[in-house]
Amino acid sequence: MSTYAIGDIQGCYTELQNLLNEINFNEKNDQLWFAGDLVNRGPKSLQTLRFIKSLGASAKIVLGNHDLHLIAASKNIRPISNKDTIKEILTADDADELINWLKSRPLLLTDTDLGFTMVHAGIAPQWSLDAAKNFAKECESILQNEKIDDFLMHMYGDIPNIWSDSIEGYARQRFIINCFTRIRFCTINGTLDLDVKVAPGSQKKSLIPWYALPNRKTIDNKIIFGHWSTIHLGAENNFKKYNVYPIDTGCLWGGQLTAMRLDDEKIFSVTSKQSKL
Repeated sequence: MSTYAIGDIQGCYTELQNLLNEINFNEKNDQLWFAGDLVNRGPKSLQTLRFIKSLGASAKIVLGNHDLHLIAASKNIRPISNKDTIKEILTADDADELINWLKSRPLLLTDTDLGFTMVHAGIAPQWSLDAAKNFAKECESILQNEKIDDFLMHMYGDIPNIWSDSIEGYARQRFIINCFTRIRFCTINGTLDLDVKVAPGSQKKSLIPWYALPNRKTIDNKIIFGHWSTIHLGAENNFKKYNVYPIDTGCLWGGQLTAMRLDDEKIFSVTSKQSKL
């Protein structure tokens, strides 16, 4: 039995099938971890979501920002843009079943036996792993209960942009969601910058990748994440120094779709069929 972590798919179903062939995936024996953003912007979001759901216990996922966007759009809380490719999901006969399944997925996945934790984007440098687990559960419970509509209405925004134990209510939960699903760069004191999306090493000097902040409390934990499609394009790519494993390799943008076998950290990739940007 092997466990594979797979980067952002975003509806690139053909590449996913090619990658599963590349790793000789056996549904009865192997397990797949998906780093979120299963859907949106790519050509086959509905097919992708149905397939991953059909894998049952063989697949574990964490929610990404595009997955949350789909959930919010399903409740008419967020508009669908011209770039979105989720309308086919929302009009499908099994839309409710798919959305309900997605809502029940976690924001953080950890396995002490394998020694890995996975989130979509990152973990606030001020948080320990135990704290991050608790914050994830706090938001997961709301996504799965009757308060979800109010939560989604208040989820979007960039403020607060720095953690404090005194933050309460929707502001606190917004910060938590932004860390798990949107974070890339911070300032030296841990203030989030959610606008800059360049590769590490290309940012202005005042910004630091979240995983590289001094005294990051999860430095001793192996963290897998996706979200950052440009992360492998920069000069600063000594990720193991920081105990992180970024696996978004820009499939949607004409790059690759990547899997890492957790048992030995071996990397497998297939070439994207999407237009290269």
